[in-house]
Amino acid sequence: MIPFNKPYLSGNEISYIENSIRSGKISGDGIYTKKVHDFFEQKYLFRKCLLTTSCTDALEMCSILLDIKEGDEIIMPAYTFVSTANAFVLRGAKIVFVDSRVDHPGMDETAIEKLITTKTKAIVVVHYAGIACDMDLIMNVAKLYNLYVVEDAAQAIDAYYVNNEGKKIPLGSIGHLAAFSFHETKNIICGEGGMLVINDEKFIKRAEIIREKGTNRSAFFRGEIDKYGWVDIGSSFLPSDILAAYLYAQLENIENIQGRRKEILARYDHNFKNIDHELPFYLANEPSYAISNAHMFYLIFKNTSDRSLVIENLRAKNVHAVFHYLSLNNSSYYNQKSINLPNSERYSDTLLRLPFFYEIKDSEVDFICETIVNTFK
Repeated sequence: MIPFNKPYLSGNEISYIENSIRSGKISGDGIYTKKVHDFFEQKYLFRKCLLTTSCTDALEMCSILLDIKEGDEIIMPAYTFVSTANAFVLRGAKIVFVDSRVDHPGMDETAIEKLITTKTKAIVVVHYAGIACDMDLIMNVAKLYNLYVVEDAAQAIDAYYVNNEGKKIPLGSIGHLAAFSFHETKNIICGEGGMLVINDEKFIKRAEIIREKGTNRSAFFRGEIDKYGWVDIGSSFLPSDILAAYLYAQLENIENIQGRRKEILARYDHNFKNIDHELPFYLANEPSYAISNAHMFYLIFKNTSDRSLVIENLRAKNVHAVFHYLSLNNSSYYNQKSINLPNSERYSDTLLRLPFFYEIKDSEVDFICETIVNTFK
């Protein structure tokens, strides 16, 4: 069996977990949580990082920090995971979906401005597959209309945007706020887990309070106040330091992990680009301003039936491939059925993700590619 995903142990996860347990503090904000925060703030120059129990929680914190209220409008892509929308719906926001690009499942940046109204509060950017959106364009639109930008960077650790001046900028460091995921399907993992990134300094103090159940306990532990109490709304967003210990071991090996993932991506890419006859699928375009983090490899089929045929044929060979998001505008919960998002809906019907994990063998990648090609021979 070649699974779709397999979690990877990079070496020190178990020993760091033991260290965390022996430290006598396995709740949130222990020694490894601090190490993780420092790693991200130093390597990627994020202004402030706060580990959370999930990327979903980080997005919910973004919604609270932006004071989202009933009637506020949030612009985001329809081709994304439901957490992107749920975080803002929970605060009463109206979600305004933007279509995907013709050449890539990421959001169509050029379609954002026409969706802005007097009720628009924020633009939520999703860097699908770790491929950057056009952040210069988006930030300029946001500045023009005085809007906040939240980067849903769940899939985008160690991915970059090349700005108009040619500077390489880490994804998650550009918007006012950002959210990352360390779910077991991501490049760097701890099973479940996420992180809030705060790039606008005015949100830092309140973010700490929201994350600590609405109390100023973080300031108390730093000795800045002599007692702490309930000062704002909030929830319990802190992950156990045991999870942070696992995550830190992964981060120590990020160069090795990323190097192997890029090799896998290149092998898939080479195999499919060197086919000498036409097949009923194609590879997505990668914009020149995006530097990928090799999060996934996928094919886009010309129709749903061809994709289904490949899934069935791969399954018969004990290979697990999966399709991805269902366009959120077609969900049973969303109440604006008349909206037309042809590109997002097309990717829902035709995109197929192939197995992608650190320990997949080159021979297994080749076997998967051969199986798909032979399906149509």
